[in-house]
Amino acid sequence: MSPEEFMTLLAFATAMSFTPGPNTTLSAALAANHGLRRAVGFIIAVPTGWTLMMVACGLGLGSLVLAVPALRWAVKVVGVLSLVWMAWKLAGSRSLGEADPARLEVTFWQGVALQFVNIKAWMLALAMAAGWVTSAAGQPAANPGQRLAIVCAVMLVFALTSNLTYALVGSLLRHWLSQGRRLIGFNRLMAALLLATAAWMAVA
Repeated sequence: MSPEEFMTLLAFATAMSFTPGPNTTLSAALAANHGLRRAVGFIIAVPTGWTLMMVACGLGLGSLVLAVPALRWAVKVVGVLSLVWMAWKLAGSRSLGEADPARLEVTFWQGVALQFVNIKAWMLALAMAAGWVTSAAGQPAANPGQRLAIVCAVMLVFALTSNLTYALVGSLLRHWLSQGRRLIGFNRLMAALLLATAAWMAVA
């Protein structure tokens, strides 16, 4: 991979990783509601799941998903329903206390699985597979395995950094959110962002 390609990859990864999406929204919401330590599992799950998906796309899974309409619809439907469910749970969470039955919980493996029904993640993985893994300067790449390893390493770092950054912001808001009805408003705002993402996924 040439230095020019690598710099373009870094710019693309920055733009895609740090713009708001379901992962960063959940990272901020989980850290705000549960604390940073409880959100670490999800923060690590995002780059883990995304790297697995990127490897799968580099090995041809992306082409299969694009070629089979039923698979595309399955990914879309499950992804939309997952976000709607999480938005509903988040909107109903009213307390920072452990006893709140409405608290949104996302395990490590749920976070990994979420990447495979995240339309934004699929679009990013497919774009990178086509633009940086299988081709170079518009020509078929001679070393796709090496290029796939570079892309995965870059995105693993960026996915971890972006979600950790959003989670840190969420955790810093915990004290402020504990006063009055601020947490309810915050959770409903985060839920609205998840629903907006679900709506975008439904029409994408």
